[in-house]
Amino acid sequence: MIRNFTWSIVMLGVCFGLTARAQQGNQIQEMAPGITRVTLGETDKFSPYNILQEKPKLAALNQLPAPGAEIDPKAIRIELTPRGAVVHIPLDDKEELYGFGLQMNSFRQRGMRRQPIVNDNPLNDLGYTHAPTTFYLSNKGYGIFINTSRYTTFYTGTHKQVKGNANINTGAGNGNGQSVADLYKNTGSQSGEVIVDIPGAKGGDVFIFNGPTLKNALQRYNLFAGGGALPAMWGLGVQYRMKADSKQQDVYNMAGYFRTNHIPCDVFGLEPQWQTAAYSCSYVWNPEHFPAPQELIDKMQGEGIHLNLWEHAYTSPVSPIYASLASSAGDYKVWNGLVPDFAGKTASQIFGDYHKKTFVDHGIASFKMDECDNSNIAMGDQTWAFPEMSQFPSGIDGEQMHQQFGTLYFQTMYNLYKKANKRSYFNIRSLNGFASSYPVSLYSDTYVHKEYIRMISNAGFSGLLWSPEVRESASITELCRRTQTAILSSQTVFNSWYLKSPPWLQYDRDKNNRGELLPNAKEAETHIRTLLNFRMSFIPYLYTAFAKYNREGVPPFRALVVDYPDDKNTYDVWDEYIIGDNVLAAPLADSASTRKVYLPKGNWYDYNTNKLYVGGQSYEIATGLDQIPIFIKEGSILPIAKPVEFIFSSKTIFSITCLVYGKTAGPIQLFEDDGTSFDYEKAGNYNILTLGWQNGKGNITRKGEYKKHLYNVEKWVNL
Repeated sequence: MIRNFTWSIVMLGVCFGLTARAQQGNQIQEMAPGITRVTLGETDKFSPYNILQEKPKLAALNQLPAPGAEIDPKAIRIELTPRGAVVHIPLDDKEELYGFGLQMNSFRQRGMRRQPIVNDNPLNDLGYTHAPTTFYLSNKGYGIFINTSRYTTFYTGTHKQVKGNANINTGAGNGNGQSVADLYKNTGSQSGEVIVDIPGAKGGDVFIFNGPTLKNALQRYNLFAGGGALPAMWGLGVQYRMKADSKQQDVYNMAGYFRTNHIPCDVFGLEPQWQTAAYSCSYVWNPEHFPAPQELIDKMQGEGIHLNLWEHAYTSPVSPIYASLASSAGDYKVWNGLVPDFAGKTASQIFGDYHKKTFVDHGIASFKMDECDNSNIAMGDQTWAFPEMSQFPSGIDGEQMHQQFGTLYFQTMYNLYKKANKRSYFNIRSLNGFASSYPVSLYSDTYVHKEYIRMISNAGFSGLLWSPEVRESASITELCRRTQTAILSSQTVFNSWYLKSPPWLQYDRDKNNRGELLPNAKEAETHIRTLLNFRMSFIPYLYTAFAKYNREGVPPFRALVVDYPDDKNTYDVWDEYIIGDNVLAAPLADSASTRKVYLPKGNWYDYNTNKLYVGGQSYEIATGLDQIPIFIKEGSILPIAKPVEFIFSSKTIFSITCLVYGKTAGPIQLFEDDGTSFDYEKAGNYNILTLGWQNGKGNITRKGEYKKHLYNVEKWVNL
């Protein structure tokens, strides 16, 4: 039950350090266990919370440990000024901060100026990002969400206010510097507060997620947003995106290549030219390229391949829905196409109904939703997107629409599948806050491998999923390293939209498109097949990690500091991450053959060698091209399935070998359902398999309402 508390703030300067510009007092509201909302003034209509469609998972929230006093709601100070709203949040000297959406260039965020503004270019690490989530976490055990869709700036311990801060720890600062280096040095400890600047806002709106641990705070955020995503199981397989100008016969030929050579694949993606117009979009099959789309869909389904269609939301004048959308769109066009007002109901209804009847009802399994992240604001000549002064019939302006466009667009499309009781797994270019429950992975046109690895760790701080897709490479070694990263991420994608042949047959873009395949192409193909087979073997474990995300809010991919917040050695480790409960991934970037790996406390087994390492130390590790750079926690059971080439709804049964690490191991769980519907949620139609190892023997229990078996445990191996 939500309860409202309003404290009248007396002795403003003494108790909270408020300036004369502040209003009389904050409203403090308990939203759910451990979750508090602090507001002052008028809250925005188009905030992330108001856009949120999912309901909090209160039962799961109630199962979390009781929060302590990680941060006191009464210590939040909100100012209303002629410029907008300013929020002041206490910050201890030793706190480390993480998050702010899908950050590419940095990991630890204390001492930074963060501007989480939607953009496809990170631009000097200002905070620009595909996913501008105004949420951050502290290793002290709490999270802060600023509930706004406006362009917002966070000063994370960088500045101190002259007035109204008598009770704030101001830190050491740079005031006694004697050189230019001293003058500009960023110590990261200028002040004892985070200051949030929200221009144009008429009020401040802050959500506090108290832990008691960083992991618990993150769970609360994800559960409040409706629980984590649980994609269709086939979405966890391999996705291959066809060249942009591919035709129907090309798709048949590529499907034949994958199946003949026993290379796993579950999804084919069709790029722009499947449509009659792509910039802006017609959403009409191109009869020259795809003369028989239903035949295509049916044949691919027969091969166990789901079809994913590329599109964006800017609607061409030649589209069948253009005229009906005209009165429900923004007052500026993009590529001469309408910008649907997804913040209102009419545009979503028109856009959604058309896609349902034309695509979803005919068997299209998912969509790649592009171009919803604004034109590159780092460059003056990039002007294709709608301007910030745009106005929409719902009342949202261009600035807020840019921040929320990806989320609103996704909701429109995802609702089609939810109503049809079909699970899916999308690709998207932009999302905002409270997106944890959405089965969609973010992607980017940037291609720096180290940034791709960093974004896997960073995504987990904000309830997001990230796809470090593979395109071309400089060598076979780099291609294998990129593939290893992709199979150890939320979505394994080979994006060949500008490649005639798969990149493992020729990693050089120009030679690929000239038809000059590698002399050792079959050797490279063998490496990739081996790696992709591991991905398919890993799906039972990975699917269970997503199920835990859905039910308990624990991200399936997360930085080491989430699980080990008291270990200072994890504070800056961005190139390793935890998968599920028991696996530590340590991808190798570019063409590296070895790397340094830090293993947290406990004992860890190298998956490739079974060598045991003592935690709390760093090691130099070598990994082969077709090996998997992961470590398994002692006391774990890792269920590894016999690889399948694709997942065929509930007909696929995984034959599992349980690898046991230690004399006593487990228990661990496997989540079992049909993998394609929402029946697990609506009717509790699922099972939990519990696996354990004691006295040299494995044991299994299966409980639940699901009548079929997805897993068959055939073997136990004690390592």
